[in-house]
Amino acid sequence: MIAIEVRNARKTFKAGKRTVVAVDDVSLSVPEGGVMGIVGESGCGKSTLARLVLGLLPADSGDIAIDGQRLADLDRKARARLIQPVFQDPFASLNPLARVRDIVAMPLVAQGRFGKADITKTVQEMLARVGLGKEMGGRLPSELSGGQRQRVAIARALVLRPRIVVCDEPTSALDVSVQAQILNLLAELRRDLGLTYLFISHNLAVVEHVASEVAVMYLGRLVEREPTETLFAAPEHPYTKALLASVLTPEPGLGVPDVGLGDTLPDPANIPPGCRFHPRCPIAEPRCATTTPPLKPRPNGGVECLLA
Repeated sequence: MIAIEVRNARKTFKAGKRTVVAVDDVSLSVPEGGVMGIVGESGCGKSTLARLVLGLLPADSGDIAIDGQRLADLDRKARARLIQPVFQDPFASLNPLARVRDIVAMPLVAQGRFGKADITKTVQEMLARVGLGKEMGGRLPSELSGGQRQRVAIARALVLRPRIVVCDEPTSALDVSVQAQILNLLAELRRDLGLTYLFISHNLAVVEHVASEVAVMYLGRLVEREPTETLFAAPEHPYTKALLASVLTPEPGLGVPDVGLGDTLPDPANIPPGCRFHPRCPIAEPRCATTTPPLKPRPNGGVECLLA
């Protein structure tokens, strides 16, 4: 069964007289129990796509279905029971004036169909499941470490037992040692609760560790999608190759890698004709500047590149 289905989604924003294309004709599907990693540079549209899937932003066009139901047909309460987010900064996403137990209980209270005793019991069970003791329920977010705050955010996301979780950079604000703990917790919860993840990240090592499939975004488009092992072993799109080549190595003396992309960043308000990556592509041909590349299907994905 398909847990997340996105068909030809498009989202633009007005910035004065300019139109910023954040997501452009994106289609993807995530099977039940899978982990789809979305990677790309800052500003490529990853977080906008996440918010479209969550229903926090309306798409300009296209269609999004969650667990076989059109997102547009679901009210907020029904949507909350199916899909929940875990955001990047746990301190910013938690009410600083609320106790942990009240933060985790909020989705249950908002549903309006749970008794006080049931809420208390469910909250205690969920805090224990994410590795927080009962005494943590009376604390404020400011009294917790970054890793503990993210555990609270995960508990709040899962207290309604949704089928799908959208993780938008869930570990980037944490220390490296804490990142590993949170990633292991997310993997354990996925196995135990049968969850499906849409995992947004700029950290390729994290995505390689957690994702079963990876989709690469550039200027609002998905330019390559493959099973994780295939994409990291044999990337086809020049942009994907550049991303993988940009990963810093711990070996001393090697310095910062030169991936051949130049110093000019892409402008989503001024998308070039043809292949939108061609101004930075080290192997671009003249036709790349005029011809929009079609999606070339692969056994378990596809690539948008004339030269692939």
